[in-house]
Amino acid sequence: MSTQHVQRMSRLMAKTLREDPADAETLSHRLLVRAGYVRRSSAGVWSWLPLGKRVLDNVSRIVREEMDGIGAQEVLLPALLPKEPYEVSGRWSEYGDLLFRLKDRKGADYLLGPTHEEIFTLVVKDQCTSYKDLPVMLYQIQTKYRDEARPRSGVLRGREFQMKDSYSFDVSDEGLAESYRLHREAYVRIFERLGLDHRVVSAVSGAMGGSASEEFLAPAPAGEDTFADCPSCGYAANTEAVTFALTPAAGEHGPLEEIPTPDTPTIETLAAHLGVPASATLKNLLLKVDGEITAVGVPGDREVDLGKLGEHLAPAVVELVTAEDFAGRPDLVRGYVGPQGLEKVRYLADPRVAPGTSWVTGANKPDTHARNVVCGRDFEVDRYLDVVVVEEGDPCPSCGAGLRLDRAIEIGHIFQLGRKYADAFGLDVLGKEGKPVRVTMGSYGIGVSRAVAALAEQTADERGLCWPAAVAPADVHVVAAGKAVPLALAESAAESLSGAGLRVLLDDRPGLSPGVKLTDAELIGVPWILVAGRRSAESVVELQDRRSGTREELPLTEALSRLTTGA
Repeated sequence: MSTQHVQRMSRLMAKTLREDPADAETLSHRLLVRAGYVRRSSAGVWSWLPLGKRVLDNVSRIVREEMDGIGAQEVLLPALLPKEPYEVSGRWSEYGDLLFRLKDRKGADYLLGPTHEEIFTLVVKDQCTSYKDLPVMLYQIQTKYRDEARPRSGVLRGREFQMKDSYSFDVSDEGLAESYRLHREAYVRIFERLGLDHRVVSAVSGAMGGSASEEFLAPAPAGEDTFADCPSCGYAANTEAVTFALTPAAGEHGPLEEIPTPDTPTIETLAAHLGVPASATLKNLLLKVDGEITAVGVPGDREVDLGKLGEHLAPAVVELVTAEDFAGRPDLVRGYVGPQGLEKVRYLADPRVAPGTSWVTGANKPDTHARNVVCGRDFEVDRYLDVVVVEEGDPCPSCGAGLRLDRAIEIGHIFQLGRKYADAFGLDVLGKEGKPVRVTMGSYGIGVSRAVAALAEQTADERGLCWPAAVAPADVHVVAAGKAVPLALAESAAESLSGAGLRVLLDDRPGLSPGVKLTDAELIGVPWILVAGRRSAESVVELQDRRSGTREELPLTEALSRLTTGA
């Protein structure tokens, strides 16, 4: 077993802080800064200091081992990318303000890579010409760039971040399904080895394109994703992917009737005026989809999830209508829009607005609504989309039981892309029959720097960080809680542990009280803390399990034996 270098804190570039940074919103943001793992460089851009870089490298190492284990090959592609491939795919415009765009001295357009489907496709097109060259899986761990409008939560949502992105290339859909399975299983192993509590949930592909898509989520209060899971059957999905069955309703309905409803432009005022529940009313939200006015119908007691709608309609640009959009459109009466009789307006609806359902809705006249407006009789739906905000207790799409909602951090996402990018770039190989075959692709991402923050969120306690052993910056934090004898004993213990192959952090800083050193040790969060203190003359130390909080005084030889053997 190789000897490890002992990292002395007297030489370590890491200053701990007693107070939380003023702009910190999340637990990981506060603790990673206070414990000296990261420092802010600019909005959404972070410097990784020595302790943080160690944790980041440990996460990367586990990711590499599992990716190599499924036969994926590591490459490193540029982060500075030419505009042309992203124009071919359409993402130069689709990404909008998220792209960092720049020009070189000759005026040519470039971008900083947000993700690399286009470039990997071109690499494979250059290198692979026959079906015999496939399947192939390629990956990289690289810095990505996205110009987030509101970067926040420390390294959880930055404008520059570390990501593992991999891509599979196969000649058949069956081959893609196998590459997807290999990645999915590797991801489960990666997150288990990292010590991350995680859920695999159904997702929508959105602007990435393709068919099958799943997210790996780490439950945490700081998470920006909301996912639904069913306590009865185990169903789990990102709320944007939760579906509601379209069930036509039967029954007789009276004729459509227009009724005066002055001063009722909102669902609340309408329901109160007519004495009906909001769920009996039909809310019609006007939007522009690629500039075309579109109406979206949902029950009056539900809200439209604009993010969900945007994912369903990607890559189309979805915007709210403005006052100018009503000009010259007398058929669009603000606050009194109904789906019946709308002209030149595409009508989308949630599946709850099923054929045969009857509603109270706008009559397309000022101060007027209509009742007994029946879907399929009085109006038609051009396309059904699950667009409402999912609520606690909504029926599970699998078994019908009430869903539960939780917050989580997205740590991974896998897609069966299919032929979207192969079609865009003409990625063909010569098939077995001697004819060109269009390649099919998968895309698979893990947020490496985000995984560090997710681990901090899930494992920290009231005293500080508390890393799982696999990613911790050291195995043992040795603290010299005193001068002369305690320092000599601590240095001896550190050398013995290092010689046994353990990674050791030694707090030998002069002039600090034992209390400050112990507080810092707990803040830094190494799994084991060995303290040489008041009984050092007897070669007795204190051994603390940082994860459980248990402390025990015991002879140094016994402590060393436990740490080196894992007993």
